[in-house]
Amino acid sequence: MNKDIKYILASGSPRRKEILTRIGVPFTIQVSEADETHGREPAEQIVMHLAERKAEAVAEQLKGAEECVIIAADTLVALDGKVLGKPIDRADAEAMVRSISGRAHQVFTGVALIHLPGGGKRIFYERTDVHVRELSEEELHAWVDSGGGDDKAGAYAIQGDFGRFITAIEGDYDNVVGFPAQRFIKEMEEFEKGAYQ
Repeated sequence: MNKDIKYILASGSPRRKEILTRIGVPFTIQVSEADETHGREPAEQIVMHLAERKAEAVAEQLKGAEECVIIAADTLVALDGKVLGKPIDRADAEAMVRSISGRAHQVFTGVALIHLPGGGKRIFYERTDVHVRELSEEELHAWVDSGGGDDKAGAYAIQGDFGRFITAIEGDYDNVVGFPAQRFIKEMEEFEKGAYQ
């Protein structure tokens, strides 16, 4: 990481803050107010588009500010190509958890990096496959009733109690939490080597 440059995280996510802090990135926060609605594209396209939209919204607010790199991310859960968003109610949460029970699903995180004032941009995504054991009806209802999946894509968070139902992960654990740390380090090094082009 370039110690002479300011990094700005375009997110208020406590998980993303924790991951960036753990890997030693000094940053400030400027939450993006970008519209997060999306169409029916593949999940990897959606997360890259939303991350870019978030980064661009913050870049617009920071025009004329000192040199910086804006970091934005978006995470989605998908099953059989269908995006599982945040549940709208408990019945929706129950349907989501039932759909991933006993199966593997995918977690995609898109990351956008924008350099100011140059405007150089780097956008990428990471995919992790998550295997969930079959839940009994009792376990499923207890999980949904706990509220642990409320406001979470796919109606769960890997770092919480739902972790006990996960049997295997293929890929980056941090990606499932919400930010692909190792891929970010690699991409950031390449971005800086190319002088942010």
